[in-house]
Amino acid sequence: MTASNPRAPFRLTSDAPKLKPFDGKTLIVHFLVNVEYWPYDQPTPRHIVIPPHGRYHVPDLPNFCWSEYGNRAGMPRLLKVFSDRNIPVSAPINANVVDVYPSLAAAMRDAGWEFVGHGMRQLAQGGEADEATQIRAALDKLESFTGKPTRGWMSPGWSETFETLDHLRAAGVEYVTQWVIDDIPTKLTTKHGDMVSLPYGLDINDSVIFAIEKHASDEMKLRIREAIKTFERETRETGQPRVLPIPLHPHLSGVSHRINHLIEVIDELKARPDTVFVNGSQLLDWYLAQQA
Repeated sequence: MTASNPRAPFRLTSDAPKLKPFDGKTLIVHFLVNVEYWPYDQPTPRHIVIPPHGRYHVPDLPNFCWSEYGNRAGMPRLLKVFSDRNIPVSAPINANVVDVYPSLAAAMRDAGWEFVGHGMRQLAQGGEADEATQIRAALDKLESFTGKPTRGWMSPGWSETFETLDHLRAAGVEYVTQWVIDDIPTKLTTKHGDMVSLPYGLDINDSVIFAIEKHASDEMKLRIREAIKTFERETRETGQPRVLPIPLHPHLSGVSHRINHLIEVIDELKARPDTVFVNGSQLLDWYLAQQA
């Protein structure tokens, strides 16, 4: 039989072994705030403004400022929103943020956010000559800064080479989020043993919604509300918990015309009796405890 991919045997979610609720809660919400370094002297990874005559150049000032504004002005808003509500956060972070934005990195660390590997800067996997060395360098920098091992990884732009998962597992990474294939955690196979894919968002993701599809400022809120309706019905019918990942970026969700919509839906989630908020390690440990 031909497999759909070499990492995760195909399985209908409806056929998955039933997982126990997380502390009695069936809706498991995982916020991921992606914090990135876009070098001023290099092409930007994404664009909000098309230059005159469509001719991109360096420095790409408007698109650089898009990201820089997020790190300067958007991040204080996001830090306050989650701190005020005591909500855990996972932070896929380019490791060079530690050097380029040290006060920002310290604020995230001091707030208790879990640092997740996200490359050295916002460059696709395979863009460096030696991927294994690049991965190890990023993990070492984060571990040196936080004082704890980095258990998770989110590749920049969901990118992978055919060897990325093998390099990550060899370096001690236990979970990844770029395999967006289910609403519950999934085991992945590597040359160095299994690792876990935690749910992440493609349709519910501010990068897709606002930077690519260019929807109105309240679109993320609307999609989260509709996803909850579906998860409520499925959980009621099957008893299987659901993970609702909500990936954010400071230059998208941290801007002034969107932050209030985010606050509104967070407060709606906080008021639900069936909802728990987790970071990546908490979600991983909950899943692994049931696999034993």
